[in-house]
Amino acid sequence: MNLKEIERVVRMIQTHIFKNSNAYATGMLKSHFRGSGLQFREHQVYVPGDDVRFIDWKLSARSTNTYIKTFEEERNVEIVVFFDLSQTLFYGFENTSKLQAMIEIVALLYLLAGETHDVIRVIIWGDKTYSLPPKKGKEGLTIFISTLEKLGLIDQNGKVVIRQKKIMDTIFENSKISQVKSYLARRKEVIYLGDLSLIKEKETWNKLLDKKHMHCFRIFSPVDKNSHEPFLFKTVNPASGKKMVTEIKNQENDVLFKKERYQEIGVHERYLERFVRVLV
Repeated sequence: MNLKEIERVVRMIQTHIFKNSNAYATGMLKSHFRGSGLQFREHQVYVPGDDVRFIDWKLSARSTNTYIKTFEEERNVEIVVFFDLSQTLFYGFENTSKLQAMIEIVALLYLLAGETHDVIRVIIWGDKTYSLPPKKGKEGLTIFISTLEKLGLIDQNGKVVIRQKKIMDTIFENSKISQVKSYLARRKEVIYLGDLSLIKEKETWNKLLDKKHMHCFRIFSPVDKNSHEPFLFKTVNPASGKKMVTEIKNQENDVLFKKERYQEIGVHERYLERFVRVLV
């Protein structure tokens, strides 16, 4: 896929985002994530009820009106998105895979960041860690789509490649946890996107969700929760490298974590709107 093709896919995804996310609002990220401080915006005429601490006495002394200083929040927020790949992301609901939903959510974040002047750093967990540079808007989305194409996850039309030539390897879970902790320690806003299908260290993840900068979104399909018959999928044991078959049983009432910053989003829902509503 050349640059022109990538840009075409970006335009297509952007059109799809605007069409399917009625709750789209550029203020979404600004209302949810916090910047590092305040910066002066402009003077306004004082009206009863305004905070007297912000009266500009020098300017007011030279005028017939009383003026106050107004401020806006300094943004410069870097949002780190951990994009957790697994073999179970390739199934979903009515031709929409869990991976497709995750791609569209990241695309939405890039486009929103282009409006709020934040930046998005996407870290892809696959056979190894792929760290994309912090970007925003179409520039960031283009790099993201290009990376997915190189990994063989999407085709030239921006569609998820369901039939993979090889079983997707995943890095060790303790490595994932260490990376998340590293960015939380630097007070970055962290978003996890994945289906948590291979999670083992539930207690550790549970503690991470107590951190105020941590936000976890488990993407699921009806198969994950309503399969009355066992559902089998192939994967690779990250420790031994051997191929294995994992069974998903009926998990209709399964909620991995009961935390404020943990949300479950189904591909059979209007997932873009739900994602936005959670972050407003």
